[in-house]
Amino acid sequence: MPDLGKQISALEQQSSTEQFVHEERVRSGDTLATLLTRLGVDDNDAESFIKKDKIAKGVMQLKTGKRVQAQTDEIGNLQWLRATVVDGKDMPVKNITVTRKGDSFVAQEEAAKLERRVEMHARTISSNLYAATDSDKDGAKLPDAIVKQIIEMFSTNIDFRGDVKRGDRFNVVYETFWQDGEFVKAGRILAGEFTNRGTTYQSVWYEDPQSKQGGGYYSFDGKSLKKAFLKSPVEFTRISSGFSMRVHPVSGQWKAHKGIDFPAPIGTPIRAAGDGTIEFAGTQNGYGNLVTIKHWNNYSTAYAHMSRFGSGIKKGGKVSQGDIIGYVGNTGWSTGAHLHYEFRVGGEARDPNKMNVQAQAPLTAAEMSRFKVYASDMTHRIALLQSGQSGFNGGTTRMAAK
Repeated sequence: MPDLGKQISALEQQSSTEQFVHEERVRSGDTLATLLTRLGVDDNDAESFIKKDKIAKGVMQLKTGKRVQAQTDEIGNLQWLRATVVDGKDMPVKNITVTRKGDSFVAQEEAAKLERRVEMHARTISSNLYAATDSDKDGAKLPDAIVKQIIEMFSTNIDFRGDVKRGDRFNVVYETFWQDGEFVKAGRILAGEFTNRGTTYQSVWYEDPQSKQGGGYYSFDGKSLKKAFLKSPVEFTRISSGFSMRVHPVSGQWKAHKGIDFPAPIGTPIRAAGDGTIEFAGTQNGYGNLVTIKHWNNYSTAYAHMSRFGSGIKKGGKVSQGDIIGYVGNTGWSTGAHLHYEFRVGGEARDPNKMNVQAQAPLTAAEMSRFKVYASDMTHRIALLQSGQSGFNGGTTRMAAK
């Protein structure tokens, strides 16, 4: 017959261990101190180590919603702490562990082993783009990183600040990465389709495995979708989404003063419409704070009334399409916060909406052959979303990655 006393002792020991292992989610406004307090850590040495150690201080980069685990002794001394951090522009994911060793601590980091999944979602816009992507009718909110990519994918054809309207819809196929069943980060959009005012645009990402060139977005028949100039140089953001969906009597109209005005809140980022060299960055009469960019083929663009310039923007500097060159303001002869944008050919203003210059070389015959094999799978996935829209609104399909 089992020794009841030993069983009780074992349970007490197990309970004693488990009650000091805590798990918390990072909250908006959290500091390291408030996070450690919720984790049951009352250890000034541990807090000081995390703030100063080159590896351990990565814990302080955690974003809202991320999971952190810690074990303490009975008086709150930290035994170990674990967190997963998404770091830098290319978003490498690493696991950070802080462990007590006697009276001191050591920190270690290692690349996280992630599970890749492919997700598929369909949405219909009822008010604005971000409201549609926040929809949880199907239990899935699209990550902001994916929304940003949707905007980038179609921004040479659609001005998301003024063109998008109720009833527009989109389908998107993208990759996500998970660790221990928890979402870690969104990856790249693999294919997308956006129907705007009755016109449907389709796009698939392709990076040829045998080519040294970088990847890009193509139509499903293999034509490059990258154009020389963005339709709108004003970045569409969550902050300005409600403002931008309203019809404005001036916005988007080709005017006698040879420019296009884009009303937007002060501080909204302004993007370079195309690749080029900074020709001027400074103050100029009624233009206020002005940046002009020299492109190829005698093309140039001008951006006026900025509140301030982007980091590192100066005459002679190189910029790529989409780089932030400044922020919307109200400087110069301006009656309200907006960007005054001019597109020039040989110094003469032209309507940018009538320009259609391709900026990416077409695929070779060999690349096209490989592209068609890859694109057929993405075409099938988009077709599944299209067929699903007749049966549900804003549906979701999740498929394991191949």
